[in-house]
Amino acid sequence: MRKTNLMSDEKKAAVLFTIIASSLWGTSFPAIKLGLQYMDAYTFVFWRFFFASLTMLAVMLLTKNFSFNFKKKRLLLFLGVTNGTAYLLQYVGMVSAFASHSSLFVNLSVVWVALLSPVVLKENIGRKKLAGVIASLLGVVLVTTNLDFGSLGAGEITGDLIVIGAGVLWAVFIVYNKPLVSESKNTIQSMTWLLLFTMLPLLPVAPFSAENFLHLTWEAWAAIIYTAIFCWVAPYYLWLKGLKNVSPVTSAVILLNEVIVAVIISIIFLGEVMTAASAVGAVFIILAILAVSYE
Repeated sequence: MRKTNLMSDEKKAAVLFTIIASSLWGTSFPAIKLGLQYMDAYTFVFWRFFFASLTMLAVMLLTKNFSFNFKKKRLLLFLGVTNGTAYLLQYVGMVSAFASHSSLFVNLSVVWVALLSPVVLKENIGRKKLAGVIASLLGVVLVTTNLDFGSLGAGEITGDLIVIGAGVLWAVFIVYNKPLVSESKNTIQSMTWLLLFTMLPLLPVAPFSAENFLHLTWEAWAAIIYTAIFCWVAPYYLWLKGLKNVSPVTSAVILLNEVIVAVIISIIFLGEVMTAASAVGAVFIILAILAVSYE
């Protein structure tokens, strides 16, 4: 009984960490959209991860975790390149895609995770998880479209497809992070090397981004620093802590909380209106999170 209670407490903490992480990630959609008003997508994504990498290197040095002797080198390289490519696709796609549509397309990753996890990790998708996936998808559709499906064709179809591709890559990223966190004993070290490997797909745009360095406004730097620290370093650390004690499918469903956060921020700061459909969609997402959290 004692062990069961301990595991229950661990899962509660894992769910809480994942909710906090998703809330921080939820602020990234309006932050990216605002940041793209002051700089191009390539400059934004490069400097964001450059400063995130510097931050993690500083943390690794201060905590005396700096070492080239780490396990899972190939997995970290694969995850870093996947992550960097996904972010590059998201930024490029969001130049022409609406923020709300991008949130929908990125969070379709919950479907891809549900399909990949049984194949890659042999995860059993029970009835509650399946119900959670379905409810979460319905919720995301309601929140982002307000049942106006014609609006999905209002943006550039190319941008939408690019963002969908980012969501597929993040599904791969989520699934393959599970064996990493299960076997890694040094989260700070894993995060830092993953971030450095994330920079690899961004290196081709480095010369162009360096040219724009001196011409960036304070608004651009605010977006870069905010998304680097509060939309990657902090939430990724919390998400990894949570992923140790929940399955990838459960984590992917809980991460849909970021859609609710993004909508709330849009209402408060961007003047968007909460419709009845959006409110119902938010309820579906919350119910889905509860379903997978207490399975």
